Amino acid sequence: MNQRIFYALSNRGLLNFLPDKIYLKWMFSAIVKEKLDLKNPKTFNQKLQWLKLYNRKDEYTKMVDKYLVREYIKEKIGEDYLIPLLGVYNHFDEIPFNELPNAFVMKCTHDSGGVVICEDKSHFDFEKAKKKINTCLKRNYYYRGREWPYKNIEPKIIIEKYMGNDLKDYKFMCFHGEVKCSFVCSNRNTKEGLHVTFFDLDFHKMPFERHYPSSIEEIQKPIHYQKMLELSTILSKNIPFVRVDFYEIDGKIYFGELTFFPGNGTEEFTPRKYDELLGEWIILPNEVKNEK
Repeated sequence: MNQRIFYALSNRGLLNFLPDKIYLKWMFSAIVKEKLDLKNPKTFNQKLQWLKLYNRKDEYTKMVDKYLVREYIKEKIGEDYLIPLLGVYNHFDEIPFNELPNAFVMKCTHDSGGVVICEDKSHFDFEKAKKKINTCLKRNYYYRGREWPYKNIEPKIIIEKYMGNDLKDYKFMCFHGEVKCSFVCSNRNTKEGLHVTFFDLDFHKMPFERHYPSSIEEIQKPIHYQKMLELSTILSKNIPFVRVDFYEIDGKIYFGELTFFPGNGTEEFTPRKYDELLGEWIILPNEVKNEK
């Protein structure tokens, strides 16, 4: 099955009946163009698929829920790192837009991509926003890549304070509570498109790319880089792999999100040897289940 056919079937829900293991093997073959080795996974992408199947903990659902994770962050590192919350709602029609500030950010709590940014209410397309949010509320994001922590999230809408346009994400790749590298997302809302640039712990650019091109422009080290490393270590303790995201806005750190399976574990590395290098950094839990 090629990638185009796989996506067509998956997006229509025609593969939802498949057990997770079979679905992931089909997905990996179609998108990554490799056989998924669950018996002896070596690469970063292969090990993420293994973790989807065999490293399931109830708290992971709370950690990816964009509303409930706020309580988790408050408990672990403190609420000062949270972007101010303006409201939480079950349905779009519940939102009192007349009471909201002129600019705000709307997010679905249970998926990735269910985000609408309003920079000016006088030019905001409410009908377009409603259509997007309502479509997202109806889908279970779990079925797309069998990222099981999303399966049982109760869909809600949160409204957060608008913190600015084209913010840089500082994303820390954490392995068993230790940050090994990070990357920065830039140019997200520009004609050039998203750039993803990897850095080592000294914030030196690393010689590989993952699906997206690296930025050709110099990216400045965030002022509070060391503090971000410290916070990432706290939030990733005792977890085989998790990505911890922060923003630095007006000299202050704000939490972004926690991600267990970045890129769904299907984004290619160039050169490919870095897929293997990052794979070495994931030590799979002892409860390995033998594959036939």
